[in-house]
Amino acid sequence: MNALQVLLTICRRILLRTSFAVALGIGLPASTQASDQAELSSAPFPASDITLVVPFGEGGATDVLFRAIAEQAQTYLEVPVTPINMPGNGATLGSQFVKEAPADGYTLLGSHQTIDLAYFAGFADYYHDAFAPVALLTRTVNIPATYAGHSVTQASQIATMVEQQPGELLFGMIPHSTDHLFWLQFFEQTGISIDDVQFVHYPDTGAQVVALLGGELDFAMLNLPSASQLFKAGALTPLGVASETRLSALPQVPTLMEQGVELVNTTDRGLFAPLDTPPERLARLAGAFEQALAQPSLVHTLQHIHGSGVDFRPREAYGRYLDEQYQQLKALAEAVSFER
Repeated sequence: MNALQVLLTICRRILLRTSFAVALGIGLPASTQASDQAELSSAPFPASDITLVVPFGEGGATDVLFRAIAEQAQTYLEVPVTPINMPGNGATLGSQFVKEAPADGYTLLGSHQTIDLAYFAGFADYYHDAFAPVALLTRTVNIPATYAGHSVTQASQIATMVEQQPGELLFGMIPHSTDHLFWLQFFEQTGISIDDVQFVHYPDTGAQVVALLGGELDFAMLNLPSASQLFKAGALTPLGVASETRLSALPQVPTLMEQGVELVNTTDRGLFAPLDTPPERLARLAGAFEQALAQPSLVHTLQHIHGSGVDFRPREAYGRYLDEQYQQLKALAEAVSFER
């Protein structure tokens, strides 16, 4: 099933759910909603393909990681899990699509902190509370990077170059996403004024990788899922890793903390479903992904190739985690003037 077929299937489910209500100009009554929930709870699940919406383009870390995990999880769900990329509008195009999808467990969102960050930036009118959390899956260490041959070879040298060339250096970022916040935190920690740099907006990490390779950017926040082979080939240069210890895949690259930059930064990816999805279905989904993340081969790939640690937390624990993270992100966003 290709991406267009998947979208048509979801749209048909939405139309079947709402056609009569729309024709009458009314919403679905509470009794109908309760009846639908009871019917969903008693029906076998899953009975058909599950769509996993990735709100970023192909080749980025979110795309790479969710495809790898979904491939394993579908074994335990016994139906295909089909990832589709839906980038655009600062990752809100895909999240909005899932938010409005039928709450039947067949349409999921694979995302991260960007859901709340878009809200803080005034770019979306909803945050994580608009979804039913399924499970937290991974945490990925972030890596500031540049192109091969750039005069900067470590992250600690960026501030000096900005001072020497104010207003000239180009930093790539996805508006209102994790890399946007990363750079604002980095600038705060290194004493760089945002007025002395230029941000260049991109729809996803893959586009930033292409720009870096072409020398159109000076710096971008990458990670191993999106750039490991390019680091290995010497086409791109990792300038430091935003973790407490060095990564096994990049043992020669010092942490930012080793360079005197007090910054630890990870992108924490999890699954979301439309609000009011039956708890039994959420539990079934979470259980399958937990089984997938227990496979040693997948864990090894995530940790040693993609620089991502497994941090599985089922829906209730993930919900608490998201609430706590929301408060932390809110404080950070206010501290670094994170806005549209």
